Amino acid sequence: MKTIFFTLLLSLTLFSFDYQLKPVKIGSSPIHCFFGLPQAMNTQNNGNMANSCFVNMGSSYIVIDSGPTYQYAEQAYMQMKKIADLPVKYVINTHVHDDHWLGNSYYKSQGAKIIGSSAFKDLAIEEMPRMKRRISPEAYEKTMQLHPELFVDEEMVLYLAHKKVIIKNIGHKAHTNSDIYVYIPSKKIVFVGDLVFNDRLPSIRDGDLKGWLEALDEILLLDVKYIVGGHGTMVSRESVKMTYEYLKTLRESVLTLIDEGMDIGDVVNTLTMDKFKNIHLYDSMHRQNVETAYRMLEWEN
Repeated sequence: MKTIFFTLLLSLTLFSFDYQLKPVKIGSSPIHCFFGLPQAMNTQNNGNMANSCFVNMGSSYIVIDSGPTYQYAEQAYMQMKKIADLPVKYVINTHVHDDHWLGNSYYKSQGAKIIGSSAFKDLAIEEMPRMKRRISPEAYEKTMQLHPELFVDEEMVLYLAHKKVIIKNIGHKAHTNSDIYVYIPSKKIVFVGDLVFNDRLPSIRDGDLKGWLEALDEILLLDVKYIVGGHGTMVSRESVKMTYEYLKTLRESVLTLIDEGMDIGDVVNTLTMDKFKNIHLYDSMHRQNVETAYRMLEWEN
């Protein structure tokens, strides 16, 4: 009984919030992902709404997106060490949105090097970042805003255990102005961050519709079996479909309504795009996306 009690006590003191993370294996490869919930960040999920993936490269892991907090990263790595007790050599941040990289400081404390887009060079350290405002203080404890130390201006190539890892900067605004993807040819997999959403509607607030579609066209030319996005559990090549169709339909529809002379209020109220109504976060995201698209496209038009 005492052993059980002290085990429970230890587990409670190790983490002030338990994310209950479970790694999911991708195909037959030694690749695992922790899939986030199709929700906005709040004090119940404490930022667990984006994907974080581990690739076993033979003698070390690389991590694609470190997650929303120090504690999330620590708990994810503890789960991965049960599968293979390997060090994390590199952490790659797919873009500047904080739900994807606030776990950096944990991996840095373990000796990992952090890689990200050159756009991180201009990213300010915030006194009260979005994540800290929206999740519980217990979950945010120990989290620091640690930016990458190695920057991808155009392309970076790593060789780990004789396996090639290509890190490509999109080079123009797509989901953000900082999007990169991580392509591992030998494993026929590419990690694309928030260029691909499934299970929930994408947000276009920091993006460019035309540039985003061009980035997806580029990704679809890669020789891959798996395309892993930043949100959602689908990892086949079909994972791109919902994001691509939504962005394409939104762009074409808004341009048509602008050409017809409709003002922004009428477009926001009438452009419902019913095909996507049953996707998570439609009610909270779609009207914002329509308004953002109108303001973006009226100048392009």
